[in-house]
Amino acid sequence: MKPMDLDQDVLSRRETIVAALRKIVPGEGVVATEISRRAYESDALTAYRALPMVVVLPDSVEQVQAVLAYCHKYNVKVVARGAGTSLSGGSLPLEDGVLVSMMKFNRVKEIDFDNRAAVVEPGVTNLAITRAVEHRGFYYAPDPSSQIACSIGGNVAENSGGVHCLKYGLTTNNVLGVEIVLITGEVVRLGGKHLDQAAYDLLGLVIGSEGMLGVVTEVTVRLLRAPETARALLIAFESSEAAGGCVADVIGAGIIPGGMEMMDRAAIAAVEDFVQVGYPLDAEALLIIELDGPPVEVDHLVGLVEAIAQKRGATQCRISNSDAERLAFWAGRKAAFPAVGRLSPDYFCMDGTIPRKELPNVLAGMSELSQRHGLRVVNVFHAGDGNLHPLILYDANKPGELLRAEEFGADILRLCVKVGGVLTGEHGVGIEKRDLMPEMFNETDLKQQIRVKCAFDEKHLLNPGKVFPVLHRCAELGRMHVHEGKLAFPDIPRF
Repeated sequence: MKPMDLDQDVLSRRETIVAALRKIVPGEGVVATEISRRAYESDALTAYRALPMVVVLPDSVEQVQAVLAYCHKYNVKVVARGAGTSLSGGSLPLEDGVLVSMMKFNRVKEIDFDNRAAVVEPGVTNLAITRAVEHRGFYYAPDPSSQIACSIGGNVAENSGGVHCLKYGLTTNNVLGVEIVLITGEVVRLGGKHLDQAAYDLLGLVIGSEGMLGVVTEVTVRLLRAPETARALLIAFESSEAAGGCVADVIGAGIIPGGMEMMDRAAIAAVEDFVQVGYPLDAEALLIIELDGPPVEVDHLVGLVEAIAQKRGATQCRISNSDAERLAFWAGRKAAFPAVGRLSPDYFCMDGTIPRKELPNVLAGMSELSQRHGLRVVNVFHAGDGNLHPLILYDANKPGELLRAEEFGADILRLCVKVGGVLTGEHGVGIEKRDLMPEMFNETDLKQQIRVKCAFDEKHLLNPGKVFPVLHRCAELGRMHVHEGKLAFPDIPRF
């Protein structure tokens, strides 16, 4: 077959798919022109881009069912997308696949204060849930830094966390139920407003499955009462090792703060220049520790944490005396990622998790890796649960720097696994960490995970090419054999 013949076949197939989708989602629900599809070619991992074959924006469960059933029947690949804030390439489209945007599913369907739950559609933003219930003194606990933009459906896909996940948990700890459409078009409900469900924990499988098992069309979340009071401590140290030791001592004392974040000197300088909230520029490391609960308890714990910090050699300890001052402490941390964006044309935001006790060793290791790869790194941590977010600075316009940045990031993640940690805390695997999965799992482990994928999607049509480094195919009885070669993206240029 000549190349032109192949192009004509591909074009004809695309036209057929677009025409079929227009019948399912009429009006402006199908985005087919090249210039319109450009808006969807990347997510927050902007080093990778691909122009989706077509974008469809359903606005009802029935339309989602019909789109997936059609794709299943005719073997068309599907990638579901929320707000596109994924930092691991989890919602990166495919040039031979349909991108299903769920952002028209943007309603808060029900608020049930008696059962402390809310039923929302997947396109609702994380922060919008809290905004909808805060007038009654409730809130939704997970609060990723992108909470003003990221969708709850994306949070479910990646099991997102945030600065308060130490005490209140990740998405998996705060979602009670989901409605999910399988690739066949079948609708399945998992969980509900009750706290626990019987039999297999299928809800636990779906949360964090990165869009590989189905498309979420409804989420039931847990609502929490806002604490009576909250106070924060801003604590400066002369070394990251001392700050890391303070983190371990606080947890070791049986104190579970609402949030405990850490920034290194470079991050402190970038943030202070950006938001000017009074961070100490002479500190090598800065901790923000928030304590919440009844006022008497909070005041007592503040004193204990202050004493622990002093024993660890803290050079400065500021305690918030008003909610405005507490929010000012957090304003810098919440703005860390955009602040670092002013230091370099590009940066990679990494996401690995380590045992808390290994923090000083990992920091020293990252410093050595920075010198080896010749690139700067700025460190921001969810210190309480050991979730690291090193920001690797690079310039994609300089030949070779993107590749060095990727190699630097891979070495950081290998270091996390080496000290007993894991490849991801809340960003997911996506394509960013896909080829590092063997660092953490052997072939048997990966095959077991693939078996779960096969149970939901035997044709591997949902978000293919993500998470798993080796392509496995499902056999009739759930057995697989390894197909030679890796799932790669040869047609996706990196920028």
